[in-house]
Amino acid sequence: MAGLASESFTALGTTAIVVVDDPARLPAAIAAVQDELSDIDRTCSRFRADSDLSRLNDADGEWTDVDDLLVRAVDVALRAARLTEGLVDPTIGQAMLRIGYDRNFADVPAHDPVSLPAGSWLSAPGWRLIEIRRDRSQVRLPGGVRLDLGATAKALAADRSADRAATATGTGALVSLGGDIAVAGASPVAGWPVGIADDHAATPERGETIAIASGGLATSSTIVRRWSRGDVSMHHIVDPRTGRPAPEVWRTVSVCAATCVDANTASTASIILGEEAPSWLAGQGLPARLVRLDGTVARVGGWPERAAA
Repeated sequence: MAGLASESFTALGTTAIVVVDDPARLPAAIAAVQDELSDIDRTCSRFRADSDLSRLNDADGEWTDVDDLLVRAVDVALRAARLTEGLVDPTIGQAMLRIGYDRNFADVPAHDPVSLPAGSWLSAPGWRLIEIRRDRSQVRLPGGVRLDLGATAKALAADRSADRAATATGTGALVSLGGDIAVAGASPVAGWPVGIADDHAATPERGETIAIASGGLATSSTIVRRWSRGDVSMHHIVDPRTGRPAPEVWRTVSVCAATCVDANTASTASIILGEEAPSWLAGQGLPARLVRLDGTVARVGGWPERAAA
């Protein structure tokens, strides 16, 4: 779209894209976003031994002093768990380690020849076990419980980054973090154009570009972050009830919501819900596009039909 300026860079193990509607303000927007992502990384990454989250996960049941940002991130994760009745549960940390997602995805072996022993899956202990002292900025987990904030922290980073960029520049801003998209400030007259694809790095599908004016959009997929252990194919969206990668009904679910966090919460829950997802999304009043393994598309809540070529 004429007048928009953008730049991409690597952050949080994915591709970050910053878009503004005033090219002269792009450098200031990028600086604001990079500052925010640095804050998120040092507090919420489970792949950094020095992060607040890693210290919390290693505290063995003790109260842990953490940055206010991690308290915020944990609160966001708990809200997601409540809204989805535990389908999106941050206490899947041990389950993620068990299935082999124990480092930045780029470093996860594409194939581990060693199979998981039968019956070794680890269901989530449950989000209600998390304790927070907000007045002291402290969090406590029972011994052996580990948090994974992957379903909400990147989306929170997108929301916060867009707000920070818009505030720093006084103009509208869009931030995409691996396909988790948030917008803030004044939008272009026709909205922010967003192309939809199974993989955020892929060329958008023809006729599947939409426009958003506020809030966020997120896409959850089972076909991008994949690997195998023995003869079992893995993906990164784990059903907390079983500790196993969710059965694959939808290869991709895209959702629009008031925030990127809400959109990603809903798209993640939808992958886990499987066949129940369309009715659940309709009940939430959320526009969504769901793609089955065979490519069949379901549209819910007013998500626009494919545009004519």
